[in-house]
Amino acid sequence: MDGIPILYEDDQLLVCVKPRGVLSAKDASGKPAVTDGLPCAVFPVHRLDREATGLMVFAKTAACAAFLSEAMGKTVRKEYLAVCEGRPDESGELTDLLYHDRGKNKTYVVKRKRNGVREARLSYEVLRSESGTSLLHVLLHTGRTHQIRVQLASRGFPLCGDRKYGAKTGGDLQLYAWRLTFPHPDGRRLSFTLPEPFCPGKEF
Repeated sequence: MDGIPILYEDDQLLVCVKPRGVLSAKDASGKPAVTDGLPCAVFPVHRLDREATGLMVFAKTAACAAFLSEAMGKTVRKEYLAVCEGRPDESGELTDLLYHDRGKNKTYVVKRKRNGVREARLSYEVLRSESGTSLLHVLLHTGRTHQIRVQLASRGFPLCGDRKYGAKTGGDLQLYAWRLTFPHPDGRRLSFTLPEPFCPGKEF
């Protein structure tokens, strides 16, 4: 695998851009992972869908991995850009109960709590719409598998290119991990934004 774009690196962690079509970390499948293209051994502390692209942070030490893992869902802020079919309301907050079927690698909105069901919540804002699609800014309040994809698709607004969740459009999945803000073990708060060549720009 070609080198992965690295936006920041120190002795504790690194921030990079995960390409489409690669896993966030190695698993039993043997498929290519972003960690294959990094210059050093790292500890994964969060994940990004294989079909998506965007910012990821990796720890370089076990102590930093524990620190960042503890911060996930608390003080880490994850913002996304997504292009969906149709036009949702101008802004809103979506809350659902989600169940992820590992065998099918697919997430479902369900009505009742049971084993494996977790609450999912996000906020979004429509940035612009044209030609039957909309560009959204999405802020995750929880981090569930396929969360943005299934929460929008369940309301009739699947992400463009997301055939798994009912999109009619082809092409790449239009989901980008756009901005990542998190605490550094040394006390700083770091924030990174996905460079424009990697995300929707004027061509949308």
